[in-house]
Amino acid sequence: MSSKQGILESIRVISIAMNVPGPAAAATLLNMGAKVTKIEPPGGDFLEKLSPSWYEDLAAGQEILRIDLKTAHGLAELEALLTSGDLLITSTRHSALKRLSLDWETLHSRHPRLCHVEIVGYAAPDEDKAGHDLTYMAATGLLTPPILPRTLLADMVGAERTTSSALALLFAREKGLGARHAVVSLSSGAEILAEPLRHGLTAANGILGGGLPRYNLYETDQGWIALAALEQHFWDRLTHALGIPDIGTTSDDLQKIFLSRTASEWEEWAAGLDIPIVAVQEWT
Repeated sequence: MSSKQGILESIRVISIAMNVPGPAAAATLLNMGAKVTKIEPPGGDFLEKLSPSWYEDLAAGQEILRIDLKTAHGLAELEALLTSGDLLITSTRHSALKRLSLDWETLHSRHPRLCHVEIVGYAAPDEDKAGHDLTYMAATGLLTPPILPRTLLADMVGAERTTSSALALLFAREKGLGARHAVVSLSSGAEILAEPLRHGLTAANGILGGGLPRYNLYETDQGWIALAALEQHFWDRLTHALGIPDIGTTSDDLQKIFLSRTASEWEEWAAGLDIPIVAVQEWT
């Protein structure tokens, strides 16, 4: 058991958040010891249809209830759960929360000890604007058309921000500051991820965007490797081991050398010398 497990043992989380950010955050809170009850609509979470295996991983250990919150009976069931809850996670549009009387002002008046993390696509005043991971990334320059991203960056950073917001709210409540509400904007998360690009660090041919030989991708005899000898001591170790000058060596020079072995061979070679080289994994 890791040191973080069990720290939320007495905390009860109720989540009506579907898809990725909310369920991923809830799974993390469960791993910290919280008891998690997830409320799904009668048709279930769309993620279960998109990726059954990932859905099962995220839902493992949680109490899953199918409740129709569009009915008075369903809302009454949720209300009963909220009475003993410590934290509510939602990813419903703000206007829909208001219709369900689950907006923060109304919710707090009924459950003064309940904290609430509200996941939205965009920050106010655009909480009801439609969007998904792909559009958040498109708006912040994180896409290279026509290639689709290999992961859900905005969703996954949104999950981490939801987790940290939840912990901050619970900590503040335990310090006597009362239950509070936090809004996690997924588009704002994408903007945070785009900061290195905005400042030119990871732009094409930027220092960490291909402009530095010691921090780059290289083709090998079989597969590709990632070289991240950013600190001078790593670079000195690499150039010494390869018998090349530490000043003036270009990416083309390294590319010619790396074609002499396979990616796995270079990774094994580098591990013995404490040089950060890793074979690029190709998931199918």
